[in-house]
Amino acid sequence: MNKYRFLLIGCGRISKNHIAAAVANRAACDLVGVCDLVRSLAEKKADDYEAVTGVRPQVYTDYKEALEELSPDVCVIATESGSHAEIAIYCIEHKKHVLVEKPMALSVLDAQRMVKEARYEGVTLGVCHQTRFNAPVMHLRRAVDTGRFGMVVNGTARILWNRDKLYYRQAPWRGTWAQDGGVLMHQCLNDIDLLQWCLGGQPETVMAMTGNYLHPIESEDFGAILIRFHNGAVGVVEGSVCAYPENLEETLSVFGEKGTAVIGGVALNTVEMWKFASSLPQDEEVRELRENTVPDLYGTGHNALYGDFINALENKKQPLVNGEEAMKSLKIVLAAYESQKTNKMVSLDDFSFSTSNMNESDVRIR
Repeated sequence: MNKYRFLLIGCGRISKNHIAAAVANRAACDLVGVCDLVRSLAEKKADDYEAVTGVRPQVYTDYKEALEELSPDVCVIATESGSHAEIAIYCIEHKKHVLVEKPMALSVLDAQRMVKEARYEGVTLGVCHQTRFNAPVMHLRRAVDTGRFGMVVNGTARILWNRDKLYYRQAPWRGTWAQDGGVLMHQCLNDIDLLQWCLGGQPETVMAMTGNYLHPIESEDFGAILIRFHNGAVGVVEGSVCAYPENLEETLSVFGEKGTAVIGGVALNTVEMWKFASSLPQDEEVRELRENTVPDLYGTGHNALYGDFINALENKKQPLVNGEEAMKSLKIVLAAYESQKTNKMVSLDDFSFSTSNMNESDVRIR
């Protein structure tokens, strides 16, 4: 296997998972550089990587300078959401493979351009929806694929968390329309990706109600979405950062004529229900899945995501979560925003929308 040179751009809250993933995959991943506008953050990540591997990545505050000096094979983008598309397109145009944190962009047009440019330049584009790699989620997807549910009727994603005012003050870009979006985009996008992945993957129409109830941000702190898929299944999303007094629930459920499955836990890592009309020998083992060692709600899926991305490079194929896959959940959230703004059902045929089309007044309740 080749060894690929990685550059990490963005050393904020999620970057520790990228450092851990680079370490876990160091047989094929050489982290040659870390970059952040705040140099001390980049220095800290260089320290963390060096402490485990004995090798210190170069530290930068300008990603363009890092690209020119290091000539990495892969650029990992973990900056604030609003800069994902701009940085990704620059890296793609310089013929670098790109692995970008979710959301891949804040507009459909930017996401489509990322996919188009990657195809034109012949590079690989992957998006960090790492929860797809959780063992319970993989079992759930396999049960759908093998028809164990029979006709899939509906599924739900419930993300009932708590975020206080300090959380938004710590990073003023959070909750803004220009750089982020609200709970549906920031906290719920991974779960929406899983919901669409397990219910058919082709969303047709979206209706939503959102609002800002408790937080000093422009965007929503609560949102509810109804999604109709082309296969007839209905997805329901309930997302909140208003749960009192702490994180309450993160669950993914799928219901069919012959089966029910519910996954929960700290990071969608625990099977809470697993019942089918026809039993298989492995069902009891699946029911006992408890990944209790996950450190926090981010889980450890980045390790497997990196492995999948490297495998895609090595075998010249698409990663599990490529740009076109990631666009599906992005479109659902953007359609939810348009539905809130217009008070109408939104069709995803020829759909185009951006968080920049939203205003604070579109979600303000009080």
